[in-house]
Amino acid sequence: MATINKNFEKLPGSYLFSTIAKKVREFEEANPNAEIIRLGIGDVTKPLAPSVIKALNSAVDEMSKEETFKGYAPDLGYAFLREKIAMYDYKDRGCNISADEIFVSDGAKCDCSNIQEIFGIDNTIGVCDPVYPVYVDSMAGRTGLYNSDTMRFDKVIYMPCNAENNFVPELPGKAPDLIYLCFPNNPTGAVISKDELQKWVDYANENNSVILYDAAYEVYISEENVPHSIYECDGARTCAIEFRSFSKTAGFTGLRLGFTVVPKDLVLDGVALHGLWARRHGTKYNGAPYIVQRAGEAIYSEQGRREIKEQIGYYMNNAKIILEGVKDAGFTAYGGVNAPYIWLRTPDNMTSWEFFDFLLDKANVVGTPGVGFGPEGEGYYRLTAFGNREKTIEAMTRIKEAR
Repeated sequence: MATINKNFEKLPGSYLFSTIAKKVREFEEANPNAEIIRLGIGDVTKPLAPSVIKALNSAVDEMSKEETFKGYAPDLGYAFLREKIAMYDYKDRGCNISADEIFVSDGAKCDCSNIQEIFGIDNTIGVCDPVYPVYVDSMAGRTGLYNSDTMRFDKVIYMPCNAENNFVPELPGKAPDLIYLCFPNNPTGAVISKDELQKWVDYANENNSVILYDAAYEVYISEENVPHSIYECDGARTCAIEFRSFSKTAGFTGLRLGFTVVPKDLVLDGVALHGLWARRHGTKYNGAPYIVQRAGEAIYSEQGRREIKEQIGYYMNNAKIILEGVKDAGFTAYGGVNAPYIWLRTPDNMTSWEFFDFLLDKANVVGTPGVGFGPEGEGYYRLTAFGNREKTIEAMTRIKEAR
């Protein structure tokens, strides 16, 4: 008799953003004339850069001719893209990462969850709290049992991130086998200094832990002494795997493209994780489409980099508008400087979901309840800067009036 994977039954409810979508849909059905402004899900709104469109069109034309047609992509990604990534994202920042240590995929969300398959099921996992929920939701048996009172799984090591520690976790007393770090952070918008990140690298090497470093938002960093990659730290090649995304960097949420870096120096139990991930990647993935990889290559051209910088500037101007707007409205807020997210305290002792309902009802504005990112997120709320400029300004006006 076939049976189900009961680990899925351990997860509390549906995926956070599915729940939000359902609540908004029900509100719209009950209020058909309401004009909803969505500052919740981190989806981009600007069209693809001209250089990217040009590369897509050219690659599509190639697919129409027998002599330039491409079938299955190489498992690890085309060399033309991996070499550009190695040069511009790593070597130009002094990081010793080679093209053959880069695995091209359809996005960081898939990779940062799928990576767990190459580790033992008995490995303990540490996560920042609050943090991107996919890390925990994809643990497939490593979480243990969920306690609805504490909103925690009994086998997960939670590393609190709050205003008192500037939303950067402290080193756990008991070292997790796998450590998820996300900087610039989703959802808080916090960053970590190079000196602080070096402490985590040293800690991981001392305890034979592996850091799973989500750097999906590194392109938004504007301040000095904030590392764009964990490989800027000494010793990271022996303890860290890094995930990157073209979704937020270049607006590829509809194209799907990302990559993971697994250094060849990273070895556990005498086994190189590079080869292990290559085996898993080749077994379960047929490669990102050729036309999408050509589009990804285009963002590294001189013109492409200028266009991407302009788009990032647009979103970060939105972030400034939101950060100033919510502070003017009397909220305590964080983020919005090195990341496209603003993290604010809910007013009047409202829970995160109560504030979600309040803003939806009174301002017709949608954000994300902080508790959806972890128990330490209770009493907080996330707004995203990926919206339209005019609607972002209008949302701030509505929030001030509702306040």
